[in-house]
Amino acid sequence: MVEVTNEQLLEQARIAWSRAYAKYSKYKVGAAILTKDGKIILGCNIENASYGGTICAERSAICSAISQGYRDFEAIAVVVDAGHVASPCGICRQFLVEFGNYKVILGTVKTNDVNVTSTYDLLPYAFTPKNLEEFDHVNGHNTTHIESA
Repeated sequence: MVEVTNEQLLEQARIAWSRAYAKYSKYKVGAAILTKDGKIILGCNIENASYGGTICAERSAICSAISQGYRDFEAIAVVVDAGHVASPCGICRQFLVEFGNYKVILGTVKTNDVNVTSTYDLLPYAFTPKNLEEFDHVNGHNTTHIESA
């Protein structure tokens, strides 16, 4: 497998950013997620007139990856159209951590500013599939019969 650098993943996120549909807020976001086997899958924010129907770039990338059969991730890069790096929203943080602890690279399309962190650092004390497994063990329930990631 060929090593993918942070900058290469950010460049793919910038391509995704260019495809964003941000008709209402004009705040475009792009994401590129790297699978453990080296595949890069893109996602962008897609807004909707019914604001609750909007999907963020991070979730768009993960949904695309999952629908293609990927669940093991190495890193995700996220870029915004701003003068500074922006962090994923709360629901995206929860969505990211569902699939484990991996690198998160935050950048912009206008500057060279980059922050590198991890999913667990973005959401300490996260509620994860492990919490359900522990609940089952303690309470004798079987909630983990659902296929795990």
